[in-house]
Amino acid sequence: MDFGVVLQTDPPAREVIRLMKAAEDCGFGYGWTFDSVVLWQEPFVIYSQILAATSAMTVGPMVTSPGTRDWSVLASLFATLNDMFGNRTVCGIGRGDSAHRVIGKRPSTLATVRDAMHAIKELAEGREVVLGDTPARIPWVRGGRLEMWMAGYGPKALQLAGEHADGFILQCADPAIAEWTIGSVREAARAAGRDPAGITMCVAAPAYVGDDLPHQRDQLRWFGGMVGNHVADLVARYGESGPVPHELTDYIRERQGYDYAHHGKAGNPSTDFVPDEIVDRFCLTGPAGAHVARLQELAALGVDQFAVYLMHDQREQTLHAYGEQIIGKLG
Repeated sequence: MDFGVVLQTDPPAREVIRLMKAAEDCGFGYGWTFDSVVLWQEPFVIYSQILAATSAMTVGPMVTSPGTRDWSVLASLFATLNDMFGNRTVCGIGRGDSAHRVIGKRPSTLATVRDAMHAIKELAEGREVVLGDTPARIPWVRGGRLEMWMAGYGPKALQLAGEHADGFILQCADPAIAEWTIGSVREAARAAGRDPAGITMCVAAPAYVGDDLPHQRDQLRWFGGMVGNHVADLVARYGESGPVPHELTDYIRERQGYDYAHHGKAGNPSTDFVPDEIVDRFCLTGPAGAHVARLQELAALGVDQFAVYLMHDQREQTLHAYGEQIIGKLG
């Protein structure tokens, strides 16, 4: 199993770069960031510095969206970084949540996500695509490579990931939800004539190593609120008795609203509706042994990478605990 770390690009940027370097030293091979440039700083500027400060780490957004950046600009950003640092980027992409909503946009349609994945990948790898009615190609790309990893929860999103994506990102570490989503992506891949084993399966969730469970839960409750934004969209589309597992939908019944000013932050006041049970299921808590046991369970379901959301008050302690006590047991 590979390991990644997910950070927000809070100022100062040098601290993000320092933590990414520390993560690589601890055995993390992927460095991810949020991409919501009203709430945080511009990640692509920071990626160049992370790549320069590390030796082999692959970097990218978890996740960008097709509605806040021109697709040719995104492709050129990735292609430039790959040309400078040797194909060490990956593009995580989804419909858009905070990056869209804080500027008054709705999430993109899945058709738009599909078209964006194709156009960005083709352009970043030096091939021609048609943008609108105009053929376009980046002429200076030589040997470029960019994988497109798609995040999603609902049946149609999982189908699209299986049909078109190079990787699938599940932002939730609940084994029951992982089993359903990964199975759905693989089934869609087989139906499309693709090899399901060729799709990288990534689970991303907060992890906090320690013994004070009540404190850990309070620090990580924000994650249930963030996932709840997407789940609320699914319930609105499919209803509470639809095809989405109740493990993912039941807990949002008490959800009253959401303030993006506190998005992804410990102590988010919009997440009081998230019970301890959800924190324990969606996140990794407790001592190192509990993390190893959950990760082994996820690996048995086909998870290829675990990406640690590191938004809590013991970031470096958790990084070092993973490096010293956990990553080596999942090799």
